[in-house]
Amino acid sequence: MGDLLNQLAHLFVQTIPTVVFLFFLVIILERLFFRPISEVLSERAAATSGALARARELASSAESKTREYEASFQAARQAVYREREADRHAALSERDDRLRKARQESEAALKAALAALAAETEAARRDLGAAAESLGAEIAESLLNGTDQRLGGRA
Repeated sequence: MGDLLNQLAHLFVQTIPTVVFLFFLVIILERLFFRPISEVLSERAAATSGALARARELASSAESKTREYEASFQAARQAVYREREADRHAALSERDDRLRKARQESEAALKAALAALAAETEAARRDLGAAAESLGAEIAESLLNGTDQRLGGRA
């Protein structure tokens, strides 16, 4: 067993430089490779998360501005609708006023025309009455003259 222990000790002594070499290799790799890579990766993660945070802020800012624009657009649209409605009411009331005036004028013209027609009718009746009297007198006179001539011719 002593030989076995001796061989193990000899193997252990032979592995010490390999272990020390591996230890130095790990330290060198840590300082020269892994630390810079981890720093780059953490910077990248910070830049990515920072960019994501900025993108979220910009998106929320854009959403709030969009809401503001939509609200102002809606307010402007409602103002235009109110103005249109006011213009429509004004036009309707103006139209109603014009219709009322036109009705009043047409009623006045109709009354004047009816009065003129009544006056003309009355004048025509008087003229017809006078003409009827005159014709009646002429007919009576002509009948009387014709009867005289017939009677005078027989006698």
